[in-house]
Amino acid sequence: MTDTARTARTGVPERPSLDGLEETWSRRWQEEGTYAFDRSKERSDVYAIDTPPPTVSGELHMGHVFSYTHTDLVARFQRMRGRTVFYPIGWDDNGLPTERRVQNVYGVRCEVSLPYDPGWQAPQAPVDDAARKDPTPISRRNFIELCERLTVSDEQVFEALWRRLGLSVDWSLMYTTIGAVARSTSQRAFLRNLARGEAYQAQAPTLWDVGFATAVAQAELEDRERPGAYHRLRFHGPGDREVLIDTTRPELLPACVALVCHPDDERYADLVGGSVRSPVFSVDVPVHAHPLADPAKGTGVAMVCTFGDLTDVTWWRELALDTRVVIGRDGRLLPEAPAGVPSGPYAALAGQTVNGARRTVVELLADAGDLVGQPRPITHPVKFYERGDRPLEIVSTRQWYLRNGGRDADLREALLARGRELRWVPEHMRHRYEHWVSGLTGDWLVSRQRFFGVPVPVWYRLDDDGEPDWSHPLTPPEASLPIDPSQDAPPGYDESQRGLPGGFLGDPDVLDTWATSALTPQIVGGWERDPDLWRRVFPMDLRPQGQEIIRTWLFATVVRAHLEHGTLPWRTAELSGWILDPDRKKMSKSKGNVVTPMALLEQHGSDAVRYWAASGKPGTDLAFDPAQIRIGRRLATKLLNASKFALGLGAADALRAPATEPLDRAMLAELATVVAGATAAFEAYDHTAALQATESFFWRFCDDYIELVKERAYGTGARADSARAALATALSVQLRLFAPVLPFVTEQVWSWWRYGSVHRAPWPTTYEVGRDVQGEGDPELLRLAADALGQVRRAKSERKLSMRAEVPLAEALGPAALLDRLTLVVDDLRAAGHIGKLDLLPDRTSELVVACAF
Repeated sequence: MTDTARTARTGVPERPSLDGLEETWSRRWQEEGTYAFDRSKERSDVYAIDTPPPTVSGELHMGHVFSYTHTDLVARFQRMRGRTVFYPIGWDDNGLPTERRVQNVYGVRCEVSLPYDPGWQAPQAPVDDAARKDPTPISRRNFIELCERLTVSDEQVFEALWRRLGLSVDWSLMYTTIGAVARSTSQRAFLRNLARGEAYQAQAPTLWDVGFATAVAQAELEDRERPGAYHRLRFHGPGDREVLIDTTRPELLPACVALVCHPDDERYADLVGGSVRSPVFSVDVPVHAHPLADPAKGTGVAMVCTFGDLTDVTWWRELALDTRVVIGRDGRLLPEAPAGVPSGPYAALAGQTVNGARRTVVELLADAGDLVGQPRPITHPVKFYERGDRPLEIVSTRQWYLRNGGRDADLREALLARGRELRWVPEHMRHRYEHWVSGLTGDWLVSRQRFFGVPVPVWYRLDDDGEPDWSHPLTPPEASLPIDPSQDAPPGYDESQRGLPGGFLGDPDVLDTWATSALTPQIVGGWERDPDLWRRVFPMDLRPQGQEIIRTWLFATVVRAHLEHGTLPWRTAELSGWILDPDRKKMSKSKGNVVTPMALLEQHGSDAVRYWAASGKPGTDLAFDPAQIRIGRRLATKLLNASKFALGLGAADALRAPATEPLDRAMLAELATVVAGATAAFEAYDHTAALQATESFFWRFCDDYIELVKERAYGTGARADSARAALATALSVQLRLFAPVLPFVTEQVWSWWRYGSVHRAPWPTTYEVGRDVQGEGDPELLRLAADALGQVRRAKSERKLSMRAEVPLAEALGPAALLDRLTLVVDDLRAAGHIGKLDLLPDRTSELVVACAF
């Protein structure tokens, strides 16, 4: 709805209420296209937002409400400033979280060797623990269909909550990261990366999550403190010299390929260039010097295994060491000993879990007399996939990578320069970006060994022996996208040649979910699909997001836009803080201290919850505080009732009439400073300061100004007209100032007396506030009158009298100049205080004192 759409005003109800406003106005906004994007506008009139697509694999929590409300405040402000706002919403529904949820809800697992069963019926959800422990195997296609079914129902729940919260998104722009548009966009970008040499395939050590059975990227790691133990092992050097090694992973002893010491460590200088013999397995391993070895850690010499941690990978690569892999993708030790390792002692380890193998190796070391002392318990950081529950292993796999500056100094510097080009809100968040980019140790691993995702869009020729030609992947034409190599044949082949010598093999992997989510500007902006839309919205204006995904979503999006378009994807990044529980601890599902929002929205109303969210600044943590939500409820209620009162005085018919009286001019002069301050704060993405300024004025307006002028406003004549005109202007302006934060109550009040939607009304300006003021306004005059009235009220309160009790005589004492100003509002003061006679006694006191006689 726009201001020019003339709809009938509803009038002021007898008993206004906040109840039911969300349902009423959410429906009206949708029906009337209040937030629809106007694609006829040129780029200069567009404000485009790259909205985070939440992961639909669980429940939304108060952290989502917090950050998405912040985005909505910006959108509503920009819309009222005259921009057409491109504000889409999406659902991030592919990837590991969705697969895990499907497995838990339905008790199934994907088995790629099984054929598709079109008649298969999913079990009644949710299943019991027994079904989860013994999941039913189903085909990949059946599994994907189940993922699609569950995400649709999850998305409906999410949409209902967002509508209830009042997000002013254009729902016609909704997308999913597994939808056809997203798949086409993701595959197109990958193929172009491949054509330019930015995407490549390599057989290399890979961080591997055993539980999910997939590779993970550096950006998805987190350290978790776990108990462990240092074991001291005895290696045998020349001349029966013992070389002691401290390790937390003795099970990797058969994977040992070298010992490493620091180049300046004289204790081991004579060993460098020679070899030592490992215990239990009696394998000769070389001794090298490398600056990453820490002389102060353990015994000063480290065991290099392929692969125990990322440092092992570095040593292996830089020292060109042999490879002896012993851990498989299932997290168990491989059935056969690696080359160069005797099979006899290794047989005791084959097929064991990592923990089981550790116990066995310790027993073998003890039996051989090469375990020195007892294991020493420690607690140390262990790397996990951020969504996983088992420690990561490093296995050698073939994966797809995308260049991100981790191994290219020029690209790294270019991406750092992009970070400096971007506007950060708050500014200090830029340092997190720079720290991440500067610390990258490798390129972005973008392939995943999973099922519900965007397929890697390539195939491989099979030679006459049936072996794939990895170095020359077959690619589809862009016009055929999206494709699925597991179901579609490459150009020049047909399905009968799949898997046969001389035929082809489809790439079995999917792309990392971030590889698709990093293209949200391209997905929603119509890249290569809708050139007219693309030129109107890209680069976008705002990326709002959480600070914890700077290294993933923000950086990845910068990488993709830099490589494809040679520009930033947006001009500003606004980062959210954390939501803390009452003990000032970050809320998280793993800690069990998460609060879900729907009950709060239903109990207190959406405006109240939005008020709480708006109380937190970008990048600043905010404690979850139900008391703050209740304050928001009181504010919304007061706005409802104060508006009803002002309109009951006749304000609706006085809009744009002149304000002539000194007190009215004073109030409007102060309101003009509030408008200027709130506008500047919103432009600086400081919605909290804008809310504080607006709310502070509103309470003074209600408690002081309305009380001072209501008797005059009930009357007739020019002075009464002035009061009603000032009330009308103040109400109109304040409704618009509050509208981004309290969209439901402001829309309700606006509908009582104005046409169109308050959210399509223009943002107030200082010119508008002063336009109908005759003469100058002095904000201090309102404060002076309020001070005097406050003293009269206190006098009545001390005597336990009604505020309407008459005061036969009052005396105002103070500096002569101050009392001269008080004379400008003396009639309003007498009426509001019910004062019979008011005497002004100049220069009796140094400040204003009002004495009342009863």
